[in-house]
Amino acid sequence: MSSVSRIVFAGTPDFAVPFLRVLLSTGVNIPVVLTQPDRPVGRGRKLVQSPVKREALEQGLEVCQPAELTTGALGKFGETAPDLLVVVAYGLLLPSWLIDWPRLGAINVHASLLPRWRGAAPIQHAILAGDTETGACIMKIDSGLDTGPVYSCRSLAIGPEENAGVLHGRLAQLGGELLRDSLPQILENTLPPVPQNNAGATYAPKIGKEDAPLNWRQSATELARRVRAFNPWPVSETVTDDGKRVRVWEAVVLKEECTEVPGTVIVANKQGINVATGKGVLRILSLQLPGGNVMKAQAYLNAHSLEGTVFVY
Repeated sequence: MSSVSRIVFAGTPDFAVPFLRVLLSTGVNIPVVLTQPDRPVGRGRKLVQSPVKREALEQGLEVCQPAELTTGALGKFGETAPDLLVVVAYGLLLPSWLIDWPRLGAINVHASLLPRWRGAAPIQHAILAGDTETGACIMKIDSGLDTGPVYSCRSLAIGPEENAGVLHGRLAQLGGELLRDSLPQILENTLPPVPQNNAGATYAPKIGKEDAPLNWRQSATELARRVRAFNPWPVSETVTDDGKRVRVWEAVVLKEECTEVPGTVIVANKQGINVATGKGVLRILSLQLPGGNVMKAQAYLNAHSLEGTVFVY
């Protein structure tokens, strides 16, 4: 791989930062980094830079933050076409002119084994579905939603109690290694991408706060997956019958049956908080009250009684 290859990088959240670092480690020339505009955060609505922008500035790179990718949105940075555009969790839909702009087109590092879990939230949906395996793919971007042909893939096993935050970190590392190893052949145009099997496609729509409430009529297995999938965001939550909101950070399935009304606290002790579900029992291991710290069940029970409590959702 020539050290003079020019690669534009596009990414926004923490997940994308390791990939920018991988590109820098290969010695390529990165004329500009694309990332989303600074966003207002918190009660003070202070503008906050994206993690990718902070990393790019620390590395002395030029940054461009168009709100919309209209023709000419890149300004002076769009005057000379790069060899390749590398996209990782950028968050904006790429128009055809941008896909066609680089000499070799655009590639995306996607956190799933395509065509499974195309879309915005592949990590969470893999856990929600009970998948035992996932991975990372490098895909040539086309006009569809993660439908382009795939250059290379690498898989890893999903741990039985692994949450989305932990899996996110492992996939970022795996994807970075895959990008580093595949990039020379992509730049030399010696790694032909293979079309996806569209018949096997599944979709992973964006996860939002509206997905956080637990439905206790679901099975303990389904609820435990939701807790894992939504840790660290948006975090599963429930409400007691007296209106107390509780965020659930960690929970496991108990191998026992029960006939109590779903949401009923059966046992609450130092081992955890056992709750009846539509099928089986879910043990809550760590939880949080609004404005408070995350705490283990025993610490929570030292200050709060759950005797006779029913979680209404």
